[in-house]
Amino acid sequence: MKYLIDHVQVTVRNIKKAEPFYDVLCEALGFDLSKKIHAYLPELDMEVIEYLDDAYDFGICSPLSEYQDDTIHRRKPGAVHHVAFRAATREAVDAIYEILLPMNTEIIDPPQIHHSHGPNYYALFFKDPDGIKYEIVCNH
Repeated sequence: MKYLIDHVQVTVRNIKKAEPFYDVLCEALGFDLSKKIHAYLPELDMEVIEYLDDAYDFGICSPLSEYQDDTIHRRKPGAVHHVAFRAATREAVDAIYEILLPMNTEIIDPPQIHHSHGPNYYALFFKDPDGIKYEIVCNH
């Protein structure tokens, strides 16, 4: 049996400040913002924003108050190193890059071939406002 990812949820420092960035990113990735949901889970004292799609869901959530000021580092135990989204074409990778630029997004590597990952590995690497690393990749 093959298992696929159903949803990914990332904790951000301030969900209200992060929401505009993720609205733009998720819409560019093909999520329909009219299907976006906000929820508060009182038993967890957690706010959640979910971007819904038939293929999978992507969400952001609020931290516990004692962690709100912690620095994010992708090499901490338990942290997500980065999340990579697959693009169908290199032009689609470039399109996300063009959307991120006016938002003053921290670009780690602009779209290019990354030979260390293979001869066709065309990818963009960037960070969200909290420093969480993302990748958009076309590998053909």
